[in-house]
Amino acid sequence: MASPVPPPSPSAPQGTTPEAGLADVGDAAHTVTPAIGPWADGMGRAASRAAQTLLIAAVVVGVTWLLLRVQVVVIALLVALILAAAVSPAVNWLERRGWSNLLATLAAFVGILVIVGGVVTGIVFSVLSEWDTLTTQAAEGWEELQDVVTSGPLPIDTTAIDEALTQAGEFLTSGAAASGAITGISAAAQFVTGAVLVVVVLFFFLKDGTTMWNFALRWVRGERRAKLAESVDRGTEVLGGYVRGTALVALVDAVFIGAFLVIAGVPLAIPLSVVVFVTAFIPVVGATLAGIIAALIALVTNGPLVALLLVAWIIVVNQVEGNILQPVIMGRTLSLHPMVILLALTVGTIVGGIFGAILAVPYTAVAWAVVQIWASGYQAGYDNELGDDPISPRDRVAGKATVAERFKYQKMRRHEQRGAALGANEEALAEEQAEEPARTQSP
Repeated sequence: MASPVPPPSPSAPQGTTPEAGLADVGDAAHTVTPAIGPWADGMGRAASRAAQTLLIAAVVVGVTWLLLRVQVVVIALLVALILAAAVSPAVNWLERRGWSNLLATLAAFVGILVIVGGVVTGIVFSVLSEWDTLTTQAAEGWEELQDVVTSGPLPIDTTAIDEALTQAGEFLTSGAAASGAITGISAAAQFVTGAVLVVVVLFFFLKDGTTMWNFALRWVRGERRAKLAESVDRGTEVLGGYVRGTALVALVDAVFIGAFLVIAGVPLAIPLSVVVFVTAFIPVVGATLAGIIAALIALVTNGPLVALLLVAWIIVVNQVEGNILQPVIMGRTLSLHPMVILLALTVGTIVGGIFGAILAVPYTAVAWAVVQIWASGYQAGYDNELGDDPISPRDRVAGKATVAERFKYQKMRRHEQRGAALGANEEALAEEQAEEPARTQSP
């Protein structure tokens, strides 16, 4: 016998079921009452968005101000992180060969210190050994340059040059120069502090970097954990590839330009080669700055002919670097538009000086990789209205993960929470473990 069907509710309209009436009631309960008053019109909504934007901007400005107050710590962390990303493959390689984590870290760490210490020591001794020759040749070259300027076809009055030199001498003997020297000593002290901090942080990044990151991942699970893990993997890949590739390109530049300086007899050839190596880490303008410095020293010490030949040789080396070395060695590591590189370089220089110029571009590339991982609204591929996709398939981070990494991300997405919350006592942990079989068996 079939069960009787209850009659429709009197409050429900005819032709509807009680379930439909309940659904209508639920929809009515979730209906948002339209706003009334001065915030209801378009101007009010615009003002609300403007207030939210100003609040976000105030938070950003406050965070930026705080970071600038501890600029030494921030730069030290960024430098240590980029060095750790470049050296960590060597540590992993040693561990796969049977070395312990501590021994592999110490080997890589000591290797970095030996290389950097050797370069700095070589620069200092080279400058000290050639300083007398440099000052003598610079004075003779300056007099020769003055003779060329005064006897040239263009009428140039040397009175302004002499006055500028006199003012420079007065400045060096004034109190302002002493104040500037004190400021320089303070900057040197900050540099030493930052260098020591970089050494300490780099050691712990190499030794406990994986442990630190696993600790951070335990605060999230599922899709967020997978995206965070992928962000770190791709960011480490970008930073490490950029440093290793740029270092190789910079080494080639320093060797070729340094060889010309040695053959031409330009003083301070080794320090100038190191300057070429360091400035090569600054995209777009680094090679130009190194060329200007080397050409000026060659001009005042070896004459205009050697300086012009050096400029021509630097142009040749830069062309070889841009057309051959960069595409072959760097590949698609950065995947940034030249305008983005230039803007990042400018902002980094304004905010962080020389260190900001060196670190701005690789960290901008990391930020772009993270955006690609977390953003879901971008429509990749060909579009009937927009045409071809400006992002090449080779530049998308989704295709740069290995098979093992993709399997790891999938496991993280299917991850279920295990264990107890941070700070749970043994009794709570035992209760949660006792309830775990019941939860797993429930449908």
